[in-house]
Amino acid sequence: MDLRNLALQAFSLSDPQAKVEAVLALFKQRHETRLDTHVALHLQYDDAQPGNPPQLQLVAPQDVPRRSPYTRDGLAALAHSIAHIEYNAIALALDAVWRFADMPTSYYQDWLQVAYEEAQHFSLLQERLRHMGYAYGDFAAHQGLWDVCSATRHHITARMALVPRTLEARGLDATPVIQDKLRRVGSPDALALLPVLDTILREEIGHVATGNRWFYWLCEREQREPHAFYAYAAQHYRAPKPKPPFNLQARAQAGFSATELEQLLLQNQHEQRPTPAN
Repeated sequence: MDLRNLALQAFSLSDPQAKVEAVLALFKQRHETRLDTHVALHLQYDDAQPGNPPQLQLVAPQDVPRRSPYTRDGLAALAHSIAHIEYNAIALALDAVWRFADMPTSYYQDWLQVAYEEAQHFSLLQERLRHMGYAYGDFAAHQGLWDVCSATRHHITARMALVPRTLEARGLDATPVIQDKLRRVGSPDALALLPVLDTILREEIGHVATGNRWFYWLCEREQREPHAFYAYAAQHYRAPKPKPPFNLQARAQAGFSATELEQLLLQNQHEQRPTPAN
């Protein structure tokens, strides 16, 4: 089995601990594992879905119950929602490895590195949930992250545009907001989540940067104008729009240009401007 087939196997596992262990083992053995960049696995597994634990209830985003983090269940639900994002992020990175053929070796190594770090993030959050008396799968969650991933399964450039540069970049914006909320809660369990989120934010900057790098590489290879293609892909695949407040420092560190950040702010100001009355 080569690296991409092994990534597909890990992607398909439904037991969270088994998935984490498979990713960690594959990352450890990555330099000794054969890599076939030419096998188009998606031709055989086009509609493959990531493995989820059977007890996990997946609902529409609007149907996820809202709970106050000032309550025990509410704080655990918040930690669970972040864990669910990280669990999905493992699948997103593994999918980038196994699905797309004919990319440079460094592309596959980069996304395996991302999968490894996402698995570590999930493990940290899983440990915090256990400490609070809960487990992953105890709360309902939604599959919004995977929807965009599935929609772009035939277009690697759109995938790089919309998953790391859009969905994961939203995490750069959201994490400081969540951390402020946890500080206001102030309980030991809430404060114990802060260093976990520090680690996630620091490493997610690198993940978004990986997406930016490969997006621009692909645009150059395909002779696409990056900003025009991004606007097309966001509209065509109905990607969610970024919402303020924006973590401009983290986005800049992740490789967004000053022009892109300025356009992001201007676009948001335009959308927030009230419509004149007739």
